[in-house]
Amino acid sequence: MKLKRMIAPLLAMSLIVPGAGGAKAMENPTVSTPAADLRSTFDHLLSEHYVLAVTAMTKSFDSAEDAEQAMDALDQNAADMTPAVASVYGEEGAAEFQRIFGGHNDYTADLVAAAKENDGAARDAAEKEVEEFVQEFSTFLDTATEGNLPKTAAEEAIRLHEEQVLNVFDYYAAGEYEKAYKTFREGYKHMYVISKALSGAIVAQMPEKFQHTKVDEPAAELRSTLNSLAAEHFALAAIGMQKGYDKSEDYDFVSWAEDENTAEFKEALAGIYGEEGAAQFEKVWQDGHINAQAELVSASLEGNEEGEKAAKEKLHAFSANFGSFLSAATEGNLPEEDAQAAVKAHEETVIKTFEQYSSGEFQEAYSTFREGYALMYGVGEALGNAIVTQMPEKFAGTAVPEEMPKTGMGGTSNTAGMMWAGIAAAFAIGAGFAARRKTETAE
Repeated sequence: MKLKRMIAPLLAMSLIVPGAGGAKAMENPTVSTPAADLRSTFDHLLSEHYVLAVTAMTKSFDSAEDAEQAMDALDQNAADMTPAVASVYGEEGAAEFQRIFGGHNDYTADLVAAAKENDGAARDAAEKEVEEFVQEFSTFLDTATEGNLPKTAAEEAIRLHEEQVLNVFDYYAAGEYEKAYKTFREGYKHMYVISKALSGAIVAQMPEKFQHTKVDEPAAELRSTLNSLAAEHFALAAIGMQKGYDKSEDYDFVSWAEDENTAEFKEALAGIYGEEGAAQFEKVWQDGHINAQAELVSASLEGNEEGEKAAKEKLHAFSANFGSFLSAATEGNLPEEDAQAAVKAHEETVIKTFEQYSSGEFQEAYSTFREGYALMYGVGEALGNAIVTQMPEKFAGTAVPEEMPKTGMGGTSNTAGMMWAGIAAAFAIGAGFAARRKTETAE
């Protein structure tokens, strides 16, 4: 599936033609309200910007073969935001957005060059340009939203984002990989804070356009939480497989970050269903999914075709088994066939991205990476709606229930637990799947 075919319908539905679901969101909660669609669009594009910005800077610092393609992907991400802005603020507003936002990607090369040459003056000049961007872009957002996103609040959020990108890069350049990936995860989550603030300001500015739905309704929070966890998983899986293939020094730390992402799922489950249920999930997820990806990398490095085939078969088996989990969890509100197809599509984009990268097809690898990243937002919407349909009483009203456990997800932490409210049944129904699996250690 081509990326443009995935993005265009998303933008059309979320911005240009608000869906009918918003009219009765209070009676029949759904994750697919006009306001939630807008928030999801910004969840996707802003978080992808962050991932690609960090990738482009570190690849450039390493003089990696795919550094140019990483930068191209970052620029294309900025271009893809323009239709979203145009549908709200018109072509003139979109052009101004593109000038400011797209232009700030140019600072990447300056910052990297300053680091490689240890040029303090060049670094100061680049940081000055970044601050000028913070001021100009926060002013733009304040003006565009008619003060619904005040300049002071926008400035604070954007400056923090820029600092996080730069901190990740500095830690990486210094070989302090644990700090780099810890900061990477913090910065990634911050993009969802920005997304919520920006989409909320737009909805407050023009409530009729979004049928008086809200970006912070419980169902919208659930969808954003699913977006964040799923997309981060995909990004870390793809990055980790590349790092493993390159035998990079930071490979173990990418794996640590991926394990932390898994732990947030596990923590949410443990807070509701106890450690036994959480351990069952971890076994299914880790053995059939995370470890299989590592096994694919190891086999590829060894030229072991049989090993590659076995790893892919394990990943395809996981797709079927985990799809059955999700269908059972939602009591069929997410049909088994659809769930399996969605998980399989995810696995296939992970595999394809890796194979294109390892073959030196870097442009194709980044195109597939972006397709796979976008796919996770469709998964978030589909799974979120299945859960909300299954238990509408948990998502009615305008406030997020307070009894849900914290998972370190900032403004969306309470809803992380919601997605497990229906998954408990899946662990009982699907326990046999995990029992048949053997624990394998990735080389």
